[in-house]
Amino acid sequence: MNQTILSLLLFVSWTMALGFSLISYRSIQVLLGRKKSNEFPAGIQHGTDRYWRLNRAHANALENLPIFATLVILGNLTGKIDYLFVNLSFLVVFARVIQSLIHISSGSAMAVNFRFTAYITQLICFVVFIWLIIS
Repeated sequence: MNQTILSLLLFVSWTMALGFSLISYRSIQVLLGRKKSNEFPAGIQHGTDRYWRLNRAHANALENLPIFATLVILGNLTGKIDYLFVNLSFLVVFARVIQSLIHISSGSAMAVNFRFTAYITQLICFVVFIWLIIS
């Protein structure tokens, strides 16, 4: 299997794992009678701080998945996949997982700084992908 496609599948799998975590939390809350199924309003903070951070980590992964997917697909279609592209694609996945885990674990200023670093790492990789594709 093409390594960049594998990295894309890993990114998708991580995003889905975050989504399944949300579904699990919500299902347990409903089954225990603590919440009704319509008490999880989109875009409005609800639940515990950690649950809300999980919610945002999932949304962040979803927001960046199309960008990563587009760049991986374009890299493959244009034949621009090389050693650098492959390694950066796995760096993107690693940085996304780290960003999500930090996001879920803490909202402290230090955590936000580390989370930002992981996000910037992904953005830099995206810029390099674009440069590799157009060059």
